[in-house]
Amino acid sequence: MTARLDSVAKYICEESGWRVSNLALQKLAYLAQVDHFARFGLPLIDTTFEAWDLGPVSPDLYHKVKIFGARPVRDVFYDARNFREDDERRRTLKRICKKYLGKRPGELVEISHWDFGAWAKKYEPNFRGIPITDDDIKYEIRNRERHSDLWERING
Repeated sequence: MTARLDSVAKYICEESGWRVSNLALQKLAYLAQVDHFARFGLPLIDTTFEAWDLGPVSPDLYHKVKIFGARPVRDVFYDARNFREDDERRRTLKRICKKYLGKRPGELVEISHWDFGAWAKKYEPNFRGIPITDDDIKYEIRNRERHSDLWERING
């Protein structure tokens, strides 16, 4: 079962101490989506990501938090529900937050721009609305396995 976008965003923001920007939140949500898909063969979040200039973006999340610009996102996630401790979706988010919350937004952009990833496959400069499909995410997962040395180098 997929998680509500609001629930995922709120979890990430809470884990950051409400210090995460829209840009970082987008990348963390995308990395969680790919991680969960790799482990369970299913998407984590009930959203579609698109290939925008600065990496994968959920338009639904973008429109909800764009008012904050580069400032930290505040709690606008009124439909969020808490995850149970034993929920695999929560475990995915906890793992992603532990690994990536310490990275700067620019580092997260670089990770999401990986040459063999879904974003690089779909991106067209200056265009929005190009979806990153489940098949594109599977492509990225296969390439992370095939090119694990390169993936580890940029993923640190």
